[in-house]
Amino acid sequence: MSEQELRMPFLSHLAELRTRIIWSFVWTAIGFGICFHFSESLLRVLMIPMNTKLTVVKSFPFFSYVPAELSQKLYFTSLIEPFWTHLKLSLIAGIMLAFPFIMYQVWKFISPGLLQKERRYSGWFVLFASLFFGIGVVFCFAFLLPFAIPFLLEYKNENLIAIITFGAYVDFVLKFLLASGIVFELPLVIVLLSRMGITTPDLLARFRKYAVLGAFVLGALLTPTPDVFNQTLISIPIYFLYELGILFARLFGKRKKQNPEEPLPTVSE
Repeated sequence: MSEQELRMPFLSHLAELRTRIIWSFVWTAIGFGICFHFSESLLRVLMIPMNTKLTVVKSFPFFSYVPAELSQKLYFTSLIEPFWTHLKLSLIAGIMLAFPFIMYQVWKFISPGLLQKERRYSGWFVLFASLFFGIGVVFCFAFLLPFAIPFLLEYKNENLIAIITFGAYVDFVLKFLLASGIVFELPLVIVLLSRMGITTPDLLARFRKYAVLGAFVLGALLTPTPDVFNQTLISIPIYFLYELGILFARLFGKRKKQNPEEPLPTVSE
């Protein structure tokens, strides 16, 4: 094969990648415009974990949201901080809003490398990618942040006064919302790796003990508080996602081809 023939597929892949990136930017820009219009409402939503405390109770559903004793407010220290932070909030929220469309562009880029019968799963890929990402964001917002933020505000603050800036708080919350949403894509990533033959469910099952350790290490990195309870609160779902990925890989992963020369098992009399 000539150098020109080798170069053409590479250039065509670059052109396809450019097209998918452009469409992703278009959908992100649309999401950004919508979210910027509602940025004040989004900010009020983001402040809920700061003024609400999640406590454990004995009765079902075993969790209760309690309003904070003192309502916290946000401050800014420079003239441009409110405007810049609203832009950042709208951009991240726009990416979350456009996430299904971005995942569709990802699928369109990787689908040429799949078999014809595998390409019809585009709808399922977009659906489950969006679903797991949304579940991760909701889990972080509803459980992790209401535990973490009150803990950080009340930690050894007898002689301290909390002056939380607008930009720092929004950065803190958005970082963990995005991280949680991405982590919850783990089952889908495992299924894709299994479909491409990079890994197998049996191999993943043999690494369970390392997955437990990795889940707690990742939980410690993602959890903004040093207490074991909050770290366990996110580490257990991460390991559950790993097991869910193994189950999905067994159901939807690449089937092992039977060796035609291998003798069929016989039933002993």
